[in-house]
Amino acid sequence: MDNSERNHSLRKDKIKFLLLEGIHPRARAEIERAGYLNIVEQSGALTPEDLHKALKGVHFVGLRSRTQLNAAAIDTADRLTAIGCFCIGTNQVDLQRAALTGTPVFNAPFANTRSVAELSLAEIIMLMRGIPQKNAAAHRGQWLKSASGSREIRGKTLGIVGYGHIGSQLGIIAESMGMRVIFQDVESKLPLGNAEPRADLKSLLKEAHVVSLHVPDTTETRNLMSASAISDMREGSFLINASRGTVVDIEALSEALKSGRVAGAAIDVFPLEPKSNDDRFVSPLVGLDNVLITPHIGGSTLEAQENIAVEVASKLVRYSDNGTTRSAVNFPQVSLPDHGDTRRIMHIHRNEPGVLQSINQVFFDNQVNIAAQYLQTAGDIGYVVMDVESDKASALMQGIAKIPATIRTRILQ
Repeated sequence: MDNSERNHSLRKDKIKFLLLEGIHPRARAEIERAGYLNIVEQSGALTPEDLHKALKGVHFVGLRSRTQLNAAAIDTADRLTAIGCFCIGTNQVDLQRAALTGTPVFNAPFANTRSVAELSLAEIIMLMRGIPQKNAAAHRGQWLKSASGSREIRGKTLGIVGYGHIGSQLGIIAESMGMRVIFQDVESKLPLGNAEPRADLKSLLKEAHVVSLHVPDTTETRNLMSASAISDMREGSFLINASRGTVVDIEALSEALKSGRVAGAAIDVFPLEPKSNDDRFVSPLVGLDNVLITPHIGGSTLEAQENIAVEVASKLVRYSDNGTTRSAVNFPQVSLPDHGDTRRIMHIHRNEPGVLQSINQVFFDNQVNIAAQYLQTAGDIGYVVMDVESDKASALMQGIAKIPATIRTRILQ
């Protein structure tokens, strides 16, 4: 980014948005409603070469899960101000490189909560009624009209592993249909409804008729459902995973399903997934009649995609309009009021001692009073926002831009 863009406020018609991968049209509507009309859309993901070209001159980029915004792509983007991941995860973006270039990354971590909870509940009903087996048999010409192994969910125990936004909402819905809900989480959580906490995973697994996983991908959760954990499950119980593909040992689950120790499973996420809809899906679970396999669509509803579009677009607009970084995943989080008639100066810097003192010295040297000042740090990055009532904004910008730890400066008129 050249000095003219670093040190001055651009008119909205000069600020360019690039939206990739067929993002829901509500995103464009939200951006346009805020007065930004320079918007380019692409229906699919781009190759690395095409992505590098497309990022030239772009201030805000929106993407979903297939676009890989690595360090090379970020360094190629000569105007990039912020990144919007119109999805739940941010694994497709080099978050550290984005932070070191002064580029916050936003996502919508909870916008698909209801969609995932609804699918999980539907799978509980399907599994307990033996629908996967009966459906598979019917496709082979068999007619399995029998009540054997088919049960209502009412009165059964649902064990939820990971009692966050999705897990807790699933618990409320399941309880409303007559299920008894127990949960286990690494953090102390306030139970909703009549849900009961369990001290450890093993005790939950031994008690639950259905186990539903809703945990993030961390070192602790990888292979959480190992062969040993699966052997701890109640005989003839069911397993649902709509969280992360790394959480379940698929080979061990396959063996447990074949032996009958686990009566059935519904798996939406896998350790290895096809990179596109044209690639072949391969898994040890393929061909097992007692398994519901879905292609990572837990949050893929029109409602969820619209919620994501509105949420992430609003965050990008808010950052462009007034510098708010609340809920950025890689950046100091500052929630800012509108700056009214003042000029807002933003300084992104390496988190080093003495930076704030150096900034304030620039204001002192220029005899400018700071009407309001906000500072937040996170890791290697510091973010200072100052509101001033002065016509010396350009001089101030030039002064703070010379501070050695400076990564980026920006002014809003």
